[in-house]
Amino acid sequence: MKKEILERFTRYVKIHTTSEEDVEPIPSTKRQFDLARVLEEELKAIGLNNVKVSENCYVTATLPASDGFENAKTVGFIAHLDTAPDYSGKNVNPVIHENYDGKDVVLGDSGKVIKVSDFPDLPKLAGRTLITADGTTLLGADDKAGVTAIMTAVNYFMNHPEEKHGEIRICFTPDEEVGRGPEKFDVKAFNADYAYTVDGDDESEVAYENFNAATCSIKIDGVNVHPGEAKGIMVNAAYLATEIAQMIPKKEIPAETEGREGFYHLIDMKGDIAHAEITYILRDHDKDCFEERKKVMQEFCDKISAKYPTAKVSCEIKDSYANMIEIMNAHPDIVKLAKEAIEAQGLTPISRPIRGGTDGAQLSFMGLPCPNLGTGGYGFHGPFEHVTLEGIETVVKELIYIGKNPLK
Repeated sequence: MKKEILERFTRYVKIHTTSEEDVEPIPSTKRQFDLARVLEEELKAIGLNNVKVSENCYVTATLPASDGFENAKTVGFIAHLDTAPDYSGKNVNPVIHENYDGKDVVLGDSGKVIKVSDFPDLPKLAGRTLITADGTTLLGADDKAGVTAIMTAVNYFMNHPEEKHGEIRICFTPDEEVGRGPEKFDVKAFNADYAYTVDGDDESEVAYENFNAATCSIKIDGVNVHPGEAKGIMVNAAYLATEIAQMIPKKEIPAETEGREGFYHLIDMKGDIAHAEITYILRDHDKDCFEERKKVMQEFCDKISAKYPTAKVSCEIKDSYANMIEIMNAHPDIVKLAKEAIEAQGLTPISRPIRGGTDGAQLSFMGLPCPNLGTGGYGFHGPFEHVTLEGIETVVKELIYIGKNPLK
């Protein structure tokens, strides 16, 4: 199995699939079809049924139930095709570190080092086969490790007909990294009773609690006149933008928070005297605190409007996704099965609040309860991304366990 995992993973990460922000069509980049078509052919070769690639780049397939399991509930396994636009995903060169020593990892000639001081989980990976990029790109374990695990698991079932299992539905989605993975996901056609996204980090993880999320877009129209005649007239839009930024509580930003602590995160600021725009993302696990953050941002804008009445300040707040825990609390058996699968590998399940979101959060509110499993990877979205062969193998075994023990 390890040989198959290594071959699949290193081949998949070399396929450039980075998505793009603020692009209307889905997928946001046509290159995601490059991996989709590869997976389509491989799923057909494995022998799965109903293999399709939709016009929006959703790859779906079905592994029929074994004899005697026809009446069990259908489970879905989901991973995403795209890699994050935060860092280059082109010309990925995976580097294999066999029998890794658990110490700092020098990434080729890039000058970059994956440091134990930054990634304290590294020592526990000693003795494994560690896979990194060469420092010039991200690796793409997020989420090609998840894709690899799912493909390996279904291939295992096809090659071992003696291993009985329920019906399994597969979907590989586009544009997860830009928050649009579920947008064209046809839950009804997918026809699963429950599912798991395979998109986390530690292979011991089953996550079913995530941030509530919103985007706050602020636009400011100032008053621009010649600076020599500006007294009492000029209102500098760029200056107003910085004034709003200074209102944000200094301890409530990503660099100062952890666990279930929410934050205000400035992700973009641009402008000049006449016009400025600033964009924040708002995050909180607690629903009431989340609503308060949205209220606070509106109040900040109202204060600026009142202070500078000749300026025009608009504040648009748009919800992105909600905390899936309110859905998963009604489906404890789905989480219980995942924890059993992890324990069957001799591991203690970890259920940490996700400081982000997953396709599973949105899918859960669309009628498909969908917690998130790990991939065995760490340090996503940048040059320090890394994964172990053994970590992916463990996830494969978890998926096999889940497939063999479908909910009734």
